Amino acid sequence: MLLPKIFYTPQQVKRGEQLAAKAQGLEMFRLMERAGQAVFTVALAQYPGSHHWLICCGSGNNGGDGYIVARLAQSVGIQVTVWQYGSPERLQDDARTAYYHWIDSGGEVFPCTETLPDGVDVVIDGLLGTGVKGEVRPAMQSVIETINRSNIPVVSIDIPSGLCSQTGRVLGLAIEAHHTISFIGLKQGLATGQARDYVGQLHFAGLGVEEAFNSQNIATLKAIDSKAVQQLLYPRKRTAHKGLHGKVLLIGGNAGMGGAAILAAQACVRTGSGLTAALVQSDNTKPLLVSCPEVMTSSWDEQSIFDYRLGWCSVLAIGPGLGRDTIAQQLMNTVQSINKPKVMDADALYFLAQSACYDEQRIITPHPAEAARMLDCDVESIEADRFQAVKALQQKYGGVVVLKGAGTLVCNGQDIYVCLAGNPGMASGGMGDVLTGIIVSLLAQGLSLFDAAKVGVLIHSQAADQNAEAFGERGLLASDLIPHLRRLVNR
Repeated sequence: MLLPKIFYTPQQVKRGEQLAAKAQGLEMFRLMERAGQAVFTVALAQYPGSHHWLICCGSGNNGGDGYIVARLAQSVGIQVTVWQYGSPERLQDDARTAYYHWIDSGGEVFPCTETLPDGVDVVIDGLLGTGVKGEVRPAMQSVIETINRSNIPVVSIDIPSGLCSQTGRVLGLAIEAHHTISFIGLKQGLATGQARDYVGQLHFAGLGVEEAFNSQNIATLKAIDSKAVQQLLYPRKRTAHKGLHGKVLLIGGNAGMGGAAILAAQACVRTGSGLTAALVQSDNTKPLLVSCPEVMTSSWDEQSIFDYRLGWCSVLAIGPGLGRDTIAQQLMNTVQSINKPKVMDADALYFLAQSACYDEQRIITPHPAEAARMLDCDVESIEADRFQAVKALQQKYGGVVVLKGAGTLVCNGQDIYVCLAGNPGMASGGMGDVLTGIIVSLLAQGLSLFDAAKVGVLIHSQAADQNAEAFGERGLLASDLIPHLRRLVNR
C-alpha cells in the first residue's frame, strides 16, 4: 500500500485496533494472520532470491506475527530457523496460538544465540513491539547486537526492536532494519529523529481495518503532502506584476559571513518573491550585488536606507550570517519591535534565546543545538522527544516553529507536520540559509506562516533530493539547491 500521510501514537493504535477489528467483524487472531501475511509478502518481494530466513520472536504479539511468517515461508520452500527470546510459555493469547500452529506444522524453535545460523540471508525481527518501556535489557541488547553485526538484511515487524514508537528514540540499542512494516496506523515515532537511521524503507499494511481505525481516531502527526503544496502554489494571473508578490527584506551577512546572506537572497528570488532587498555589512554589499543583481543591496550602516527598508518591506527575515556582535544585537532588537511577519534563523535565534519573547507573527527555524539553547536544555533532550520539543518551543516563542533535522517537524501550536523528504547530504553549511530564503519568499507571496513553513521545508528537501539523485549525497552544497527551486515552485 501507499504510505498514508497521517501518523498516530502507539497507544492510539493499541486501543483502536480492537475496536476497528470489532467494527469489521474480525477476530484478533485473524488480524495477526493478516499482519504475518503482510510481512511475508514484503520480505519475499524485497528478497526474492533468498532461501534461508531467521525469524526472531519475542514474547509479545510481534512474536506471534513472526510465527505466522515462519509458516508462510516454510510453505513456499524457504528454509526457516526460528529463534524464541525467552520461554515460549510466556507467549499469551493469539501469539501463543500462532506458536502452536507452527509447532503442529512440524516447525522447531531454538533459543537465541550469539551467532546466526549458517546460510541465513534474511532476518525477520519480531523481538520487541510498540509496548516496550524503558531501556532494552542487556540480554536483549546482546541479541540485537548479534543481528546488527551480521550485516544481513532485516525486515522488522511493526517497528525495529528497541526503537520507541512514540518518540523515535533508541532505547539503548535498536535493530537497524532495512525494511519496516507498520500496521493499521503508522506510528509517529517512525517518522523523525533517530528513527530515520533504523527504520529503513517504511511500508504500511492496514490489514483491512485502517478505514475503521482512521474514522475512530484523530491523527497526532501529518506528513507534508506534495499535492497539497501544489494547490497552494497556484498559477499566477496573466496580469501579475512584481508588486503583487511581496517585498522581502533580508538582514544578515556580517563580516566574514556574506555567503549566508547570498544563499538566502538567491533562494528567495528563485522561489518567486516579487521584490527583494538585503541589508548587510558594508564589505558584503558588492559580493551580493555581483552574485544576485536582482536583489537591492545596501549596507545596514546607512540609517536612512535602513529605516526606509523596514517600512517598505511586507515581510522580513533576519539571521543568516548575522553574527553576534553589538551591531547584530541592535539589529535584532529593532526587528523584534517590527509588527510584520518575519522569519528568524541562525544568530537571530542566539539572541532570541537570551531574551525570550512571544510573537505570533514569526517563524523560527532552529536546528537541535539551537533548540536546546532556546529551551535551556541539552541536544540529547531535544532528540529524545522531538514532538515534545517542538511543542515546547511553540508555547514559549509563539508563531510557527520549524525544528530541523532528520524528519523536520513544523508546529503552529495546534498541528504538527513532518517532512519525509530530504537526505543526509543536507548536513552541510548554508542549508539553513537557503531554507530561510525560501520560507520568507513564500510568506511574501501570500502564504500563511504555517503554509509558508510547510511548503518551504518540503521544497527545500525535495531540491536536495533531486540533486542527490543526480550526483550523490556526499558533497551536496547548499548552493546546489538553488537551480532546482524554480522548477519545484512551478509544478
